[in-house]
Amino acid sequence: MVGGLGPLELSILLLLFFVLFGAQRLPELANALGRSKGEFHKGLNEVSSMGDAARTVADLEAGGRTPDQVLMDRAKAVGLDAAGMPIEELEKKVEALEALQSTDENE
Repeated sequence: MVGGLGPLELSILLLLFFVLFGAQRLPELANALGRSKGEFHKGLNEVSSMGDAARTVADLEAGGRTPDQVLMDRAKAVGLDAAGMPIEELEKKVEALEALQSTDENE
């Protein structure tokens, strides 16, 4: 007895499925259901096994921002227009301008 259904009820349901969907369509439906379940479990595993705690804490501290977005904000803070500039070049210029500003503040 499955979930309060006896053999008579299960056979009636099976007959109803055959009438509604046809004998050829039922295996296709079962296959699609199995694939959907597999995709669901795959996604669930990805979410539950997401990165390590250190990376999660770093992401939270950054406010969910990518390192490139943080670099763009730093460039704006030092008065640098970052439009169209390669990331490596932008990082060097931002670091140089921040170093200049910190030496000016120390004097």
